Amino acid sequence: MTRGLASATAALLRSSRAVPGVRPLASVRGDRGMSTAEYALGTVTACAFAAVLFAILTSDEVRATVTRIVTDALQIDG
Repeated sequence: MTRGLASATAALLRSSRAVPGVRPLASVRGDRGMSTAEYALGTVTACAFAAVLFAILTSDEVRATVTRIVTDALQIDG
């Protein structure tokens, strides 16, 4: 099964070279993973998102809402 898939892929690669805009699989394999710049951008984005979440979750409105929800949940009405 794998050998048939490999030969079908090879045939597709040979035929795709004639199609404009289609890159052969061999050139795509060199693009595995993220580059250092992409890691840096992802890290900065994650830190910015964490800062926004921290600001939202530590605001007085959210703190009051969470306190009210917990207080209401812990009250036992008999």
